[in-house]
Amino acid sequence: MSWTDERVETLKKMWGEGQSASQIAKELGGVTRNAVIGKVHRLGLSNRATTGTAAKPDAKPKAKPAPRAEAKPKAKAETKEPVIMQTVAAAPPKSTLPARKQIIPAGQPLPPQPSANEISPEALAKVNEVEKKAKKIGLMELTERTCKWPVGDPATEDFWFCGLPVKQGKPYCEAHVGVAFQPMSSRRDRRR
Repeated sequence: MSWTDERVETLKKMWGEGQSASQIAKELGGVTRNAVIGKVHRLGLSNRATTGTAAKPDAKPKAKPAPRAEAKPKAKAETKEPVIMQTVAAAPPKSTLPARKQIIPAGQPLPPQPSANEISPEALAKVNEVEKKAKKIGLMELTERTCKWPVGDPATEDFWFCGLPVKQGKPYCEAHVGVAFQPMSSRRDRRR
């Protein structure tokens, strides 16, 4: 379908009457609503305030509304110098949390963890015994039935996972569960 001069004039006339793009497409035939909208834009026809129905020729033209009384204060506001707002950074809040620890580069040994001091000596002894019996498996050998307790520094070749059978419903063996999942009462006592 090509846009002949006659079809373009029909389009302009119907658009000016307030017909919808769908109505114009149906009248012209062989074009879609989107094709009509595209042609309207290419022709630079104005957007209409009314949509869907044509304007009635008998209707009385609407009187222009009287200018608002607010128009004058706006003009005065424009003559004032603009207000420039500045944000001032507040002093950082004093934190009761300990300062962040220094990041240790890969390959460096990790410092002793504070939680190791809080674990019972019996649990640590049990872990040391279990780690002697551990299967020492790699990441790709882990399954849902193997203990996933990491041992060593992941950046070195000496890193491994426990690999012993897990305790039902937990990701670790019985010894590592004793270290990882401590009773609530002992955690509360530590905070005091």
